[in-house]
Amino acid sequence: MTPVNKQAIASAFGRAAQSYSQHDELQRRSARGLKTFLGEGRFNAVLDAGCGPGANSRLWREAGSHVTALDLSPQMLEQARYQQAADDYLVGDIEAIPLPDAQFDLVWSHLAVQWCASLPQALRELCRVTRPGGTVAFTTLLDNSLPELNQAWRAVDEHPHANRFLSEQTVKDALAGWRYRATTEVITLSFSDALSAMRSLKGIGATHLHGGRGRKPLTRGELTRLELAWPRERGEFPLSYQLFHGIIERD
Repeated sequence: MTPVNKQAIASAFGRAAQSYSQHDELQRRSARGLKTFLGEGRFNAVLDAGCGPGANSRLWREAGSHVTALDLSPQMLEQARYQQAADDYLVGDIEAIPLPDAQFDLVWSHLAVQWCASLPQALRELCRVTRPGGTVAFTTLLDNSLPELNQAWRAVDEHPHANRFLSEQTVKDALAGWRYRATTEVITLSFSDALSAMRSLKGIGATHLHGGRGRKPLTRGELTRLELAWPRERGEFPLSYQLFHGIIERD
């Protein structure tokens, strides 16, 4: 398994902190899917684990919850603080949350655990800080995400240009032993050209590859090959994300 460079991930998201909200259609649509799957409920104390610039923190705070916003990236956390998204702000790693046990009625972690080295460890930590009778709600990306991007890059070179996410079965294996329910959702975004599609990934900070970066910018010829290989839909350049929504009820 390729080791996860947490500092590099934090830096990639930090660089995107101010542009994030201009490129967050996936996040907004996916968060609605998780919230709908979670269902109605009031939660006094909420941890937003991997809060980014705080859009979900703010929604929970506006619903009357006392919200703690946690993120690996200090710049993302500063953006959340600037938006007055939460009540408390904490720089921290989901795999080693710097908080005591049983603190929250809801631990919400939306599109963050895919950056962790160990999903079972991340889930253990999310559950550890959840009170008995409380709930963990999380969304992660699955391994068949971004097929259009991967197909297009194969016309340019043989190197990976998107992270390999976990399979649905691997995520379910990580949930073994917890009382949970789960569902999957596909969200497809459309762009006018390939460059816009790739910039949408950069704009949300999702550009750190666990295997390292290091590729030179695309030449004009490579960009042309990539665009020609991108599967089109009605003249648009789609990007598809396969999402796993999980709800754990803490005993």
